[in-house]
Amino acid sequence: MKYPRYKYVFAFFDFMIVFLSFRVAEYVTAVILNKKILVEENLILTSVTFFVFSVIFIFLFQNNYLYRINVFLTRATQLTAIIKSFLYGILILIIFSFVIKFNLLLSSRVFVLSFFVIAMSGIAVMRIMFLRPFYMNFTKILHNSNVLIVGAGKPGRLLAEKFIFENFYGIRILGFIDDDVPIGEKVFKELECLGTLEDLEQKVKEYDIDEILIALDNISYDKLMSLIDRANHIEKTVKLTSELFNIVPEKIVTDSYSGIPVVDLSPKVNYNLNYYYKRTFDYLASAAGLIILSPLFLIITILVRLSSPGEVFFRQTRIGKDGKPFTFYKFRSMYRNSQNEAQREEHMKSFIRSSEKYVIGSNKVVDESLITPIGRFLRKTSLDELPQLYNVLKGDMSLVGPRPCLPYEYESFDEWHKRRHIVLPGCTGVWQVSGRSSVSFKDSVILDIYYINNMTPWLDLQLIFKTFPVMMFGRGAK
Repeated sequence: MKYPRYKYVFAFFDFMIVFLSFRVAEYVTAVILNKKILVEENLILTSVTFFVFSVIFIFLFQNNYLYRINVFLTRATQLTAIIKSFLYGILILIIFSFVIKFNLLLSSRVFVLSFFVIAMSGIAVMRIMFLRPFYMNFTKILHNSNVLIVGAGKPGRLLAEKFIFENFYGIRILGFIDDDVPIGEKVFKELECLGTLEDLEQKVKEYDIDEILIALDNISYDKLMSLIDRANHIEKTVKLTSELFNIVPEKIVTDSYSGIPVVDLSPKVNYNLNYYYKRTFDYLASAAGLIILSPLFLIITILVRLSSPGEVFFRQTRIGKDGKPFTFYKFRSMYRNSQNEAQREEHMKSFIRSSEKYVIGSNKVVDESLITPIGRFLRKTSLDELPQLYNVLKGDMSLVGPRPCLPYEYESFDEWHKRRHIVLPGCTGVWQVSGRSSVSFKDSVILDIYYINNMTPWLDLQLIFKTFPVMMFGRGAK
């Protein structure tokens, strides 16, 4: 995966501290406190378990943004994230210990408490007292990036000023490129305009650029997307600060440079490798889900049958990857023959063209009186969407991805909107988890594009886990 060097350094130290903390806690429990609970045959299982859970803790740290530099450079925020990570980690550790019958944990609460205190203290001390000041004083060792700012307007100049006077990131600004500023003209201090947007690839190679930082507001979405594509083809880190992408830092914790949010839009893993991983995971998870949830499917089927006459499943044509149609399945939540498609179509086309937001209690796309009593509960909890596991099993959808749209919606899209369909549509995604019914259509597309550019197996798992509380509490559902 493509991440800055300092993130790998922090992850290495975190892993070593957690793994050694397991060993120290084991020694304290078995030797100092004389609780002889280990037997010879468990030594290999113990070592493997310690290793695996050390890796899990790294993922938990990532999930709590401990590898974002703006979090790492704080004290209180970072300490809060560390405590939260360990609370979740200990809970997962105990649950899995019951599953694999791991005697060290099942037989000794002292071990759990010892590990919690030792590991959390070790991580906090190492990060806040040693790594943080080391990073701030030796940033060139950990993060020595040559940066080219695309855009010499107000956003670009503000970034340059921040980097010059508040640079804790080891970043060196080499200059700007902009179509509206003459080449060679000074933009800020001694920093010059090095070329136009057409010169991007040439200037990246000429100046040995590590990071392309796009700071443009006065640009159309189509041109911005095209510029992002060009920058990513150069295979350098690509970050963006723009009012056009403001929804991303509003809904997701992103990196920031001296208080200015920046959105990372550079792919983290090989696209083809990630596709095969996603398809394998989707197939296994959807098959397991259909089997495990079969009793729930049966109960919902009976309730839908009893609630009103009609089919159990609602079938609809949706648009999938590369604009190809497929049959989409849900549990029926409305009375038979009650859909007013003409009204809904007109409303959705208007919504796509406007900046209106979906807000709970407004945007009456569906007449509430047409929803069955059981349907209202299914829609509120998103249980009506469980049959989409069959779509995932067939390969029409993925567990995580942009939501599939209707054919008439697709026909109303601008070209840049259609970028959300270059991957398989998903049962859940960034905008469902982060915004759901409180974002405009344009913002939902931006969040989907952010996901597509940041797809990793770990991000998929994060979104899947975050979907459960959204379903349980029905946030934003209608």
